[in-house]
Amino acid sequence: MFSNLTVFKTAHAMAVHAGARQALIAQNVANADTPDYRPRDLPSFAKTFDSQRGAANTGSATAGGMRATRPGHGATLAAVNVADLQPLTEDGADPNRNGVSLEEEMVRGAEVRKDHDRAIAIYRSAMTVLRMSLGSR
Repeated sequence: MFSNLTVFKTAHAMAVHAGARQALIAQNVANADTPDYRPRDLPSFAKTFDSQRGAANTGSATAGGMRATRPGHGATLAAVNVADLQPLTEDGADPNRNGVSLEEEMVRGAEVRKDHDRAIAIYRSAMTVLRMSLGSR
């Protein structure tokens, strides 16, 4: 019954992605005055999730003999390896050939915090449902 808790794996993957993205944002800010430095960012979690779960065909059987009713339904997320997350390079550069915009990095930082908070909220909600199903509060 509790052998495949995909919600927890997904929440963990979301939190890991947010942490990796925050590390890149911090690196961008730290190199804001470095000549020829190009800011980097990660692809969205949705793109990362789609690339890891593979193609699930409509009507195909998934693990446990269940039938998927739409593409990606019931797909599982493999363990996220932070080293596999490839940063995206941006092309915008200013006169000192440095493309870092502190305003954009602040916006990205706020997005990352929102994404991390969402991952924690999903985890907490799943824990509440799990506790209730076991009969404890």
